[in-house]
Formats: sequence, C-alpha cells, structure tokens
Amino acid sequence: MIVLICVALLFSVTSNKGEQVNRFAGEGQFCKDQFCITLTEGQITAETGLCVVIPCSFSTSDAFTSQHIVWYKCEQNKIKCADSDMIFHTNKNKKVQAGFMGRVSLLESDLSKNNCSIIVNDLRESDSGSYQLRVNDHNLNQKTDGFTFSLRANVSVKGLSQKPTVTVPPLIEGHQTTLTCTAPGLCSGSVPEITWTWRKPGENDSHIPGNITVFRTETQTAVTQRHSSTLTFNTSAVHHSTEVTCKVNFTGDTTTEEGVTLTFLPKILKGSGCEVQSDVLSCVCISEGFPVPTIRWPLLEDQFEYSVITTVSNHTVTSTVIHTVKEHSGTVVECVSSNINGDMHYNLVTKVSQRQEDHHGLNAVHLLTVAVVSLIINLIFISYFAFLWNSRKKVKPEQEDRTYMSLQKVDKSPEYDVIAQPVN
Repeated sequence: MIVLICVALLFSVTSNKGEQVNRFAGEGQFCKDQFCITLTEGQITAETGLCVVIPCSFSTSDAFTSQHIVWYKCEQNKIKCADSDMIFHTNKNKKVQAGFMGRVSLLESDLSKNNCSIIVNDLRESDSGSYQLRVNDHNLNQKTDGFTFSLRANVSVKGLSQKPTVTVPPLIEGHQTTLTCTAPGLCSGSVPEITWTWRKPGENDSHIPGNITVFRTETQTAVTQRHSSTLTFNTSAVHHSTEVTCKVNFTGDTTTEEGVTLTFLPKILKGSGCEVQSDVLSCVCISEGFPVPTIRWPLLEDQFEYSVITTVSNHTVTSTVIHTVKEHSGTVVECVSSNINGDMHYNLVTKVSQRQEDHHGLNAVHLLTVAVVSLIINLIFISYFAFLWNSRKKVKPEQEDRTYMSLQKVDKSPEYDVIAQPVN
C-alpha cells in the first residue's frame, strides 16, 4: 500500500490554484474545470527543412461543444498568447501569422475525436518556441467562447543533419540498374528538389550520361508524404569506383546530400572452364573484383581428394582445382566468387581434353588407313599374279622350241662349232 501511495504522489501534482497535472511516460496532462489537454512532455526536437508533429488530445465539459481549434506561438513568459500570435485556425477566414500560412494543418479534421495534433512543414529555426492551444465553442447566443490551455508544447528546431537514404542494388557490369534516393522526413509541405550527380576520383561533378531519373511521391497519411527519386542507367566498367551523390533541396535553401561509391559484384572472366584428361578433372575459375574476391568450389567440398591452387594479380584471382573422376560425362562444376559486394555464381561445363580427342582420333584414322592400304596392296598383288599366270599359260612353247630358243646363235664362230660337235 505504501508503495502505491508513493507512486501516486510521484505521478500526480496539485497546484495551489486547483490545477492538476498528471505525469505519464513521455506526455503530460493538464486539467482545469473539466478541460483537459495532453501534450508531449519536454522539448520536441526537429530539423530545418523537414516537419514536426505536435501530438495533442483534449477533452471538454459536457456543456461545451468544440467548434474551432486555434494554435498560437508566443514567448514562454506570456501567460496567454494574443490573437497576433495565431498560427492556425480551423476557420480559414481568420488571419494567421504570415510566416505560418499554409504550413500548419491538423492531423485529424474531425473535432469530435478530440484530436488537436498538428504538423508544421518546411521548418525554420525561427519556428522554435512555445505553442499554445485554444478550443472555441459557438453557443446558442451567437457568442464566441472558448478555453485556452496553459500547458504548452515546446519545440526546438535546429539545422538539418539528416541525410537522404540511397539504396543501391547489387551491381553487375553490363546490366541495367536503378538507384533510389529517399528524402528525409515525412512532410506534406513543399516538394523537395532531388538531383543526381556522379564523379570519378579526381574529376568534377557531372550527370551520368544516358540516365533516366524519375521523381516519386508516396502518400503515407492524409498529411504525410515520402519523396524519392530513382536513377536508372546501364552499368559499364567506367562506372566502377564512381561516387554517385543524391542532393535534396528543401524550402529555405536547406540542403542535404548523401553519396555512395559504385562497386560491382565480382565478374567471372573468359578462360574459366573445366577439362578432363585421363580421368583427371581440371577446373579454372578466373574472377575480377574490387576488392579482390575469393573463390570457392561448393560442389567439391564433400570430396576427399582434390587440390586447389590460387594466384592473385592486381584485382584478378585465378583458382585451379584438380580432382580425379571416374565418370565425367556432363559434369558441371560451380565456381563462386565473393567479396564484400556479394557473390557471383557460375557453372563451368566440363569438356574433354582436345589432346585426348586428337590422340584417339589419330589412332582411329591410322588404323583405318593401314587397313585400307593393306587391302589395296593385296588386291594389286593378287591381280598381278593372276595376270602373270594367265599370260604364261597362253604363250607356253613346245620342248623343241624351248631348246632352240636357248641354243640358237646368230654368229657362227668356231667356239659354237666345238660346242655343237657330238661327243664320241
């Protein structure tokens, strides 16, 4: 019980004038004569060029019908703001301070919901100060009456420190990409101007050639909007390391910007591939990236025997993996190149070694050539012998003719006479 009493004393304070202020986490409530108002406790901080919401709710006596809501801004030492301090009135015919015209609106237009929250757009540092609420009632005697709450909202406006949000998707060289820049704040006031520039290291700002810029306004609620711009262009190697800047200009020469450096996903270069020779699978993956990527082989991680050789030159890394395979038909090996910008997956199709194909091809051609030549030679010899046989059979002489042919002489010499004489 003692604890409950202490808590009640801590969160409830009664003034000498019978005014009660109930303190809650983040908000304070003031009540007098059945008129209550709840406002944010402490200072509400905001930044120039953006907007600020002053949360507010109220209640009145049963005999009071809320007809109009009026907001004032005046010095804190003034007990009650004057008509000259008026910044907002639900009666559009009422004159407000020139500097606030068109910049203040209610979050809820239905006064029966007792919501007195307002949003102030296109903030300036001069908007810092004390804000006071008055509720007017139009009675049956056509006499305007109302109640001014003494509890006020305090707003502090400082220079803009928030920056736009630039979203960059993973960039792949040679592909179309879209960057998005979202202006800070959710304001329905003046639409900011969003521009894009880009700059290579050591060069002046310039626009990206061939870009397509689109401005978008997305309505969040009846009084809040989000403004953004998209930049679409075709990426190329020239864009690498380029700093792209999104600049947002608000009313009152309030400017903020955010820059990002374009970096690309690692690129798999030509020359990457797999080759099989004598059941030995050799795969080479060549990748370029900034910063230098790493290469891994996911499909080989569950293999027991394989070796990897990695070399790095400038911003290019080459990884060679060697693995023994029994069946290599249609084998596909995945190469994954990674750096801080992301991963690039590439499937390397296995090819049979050209040397191996040539070796097998030459053996087949050689055997075929030898067989054909042997066949031709055999046919030639068979035909030749057949021809000789037939010729020999046609001109075969008698026995006397053969003797004569072998002993006949043209020159009759004594030598032949001697040979021709019979032996006694």
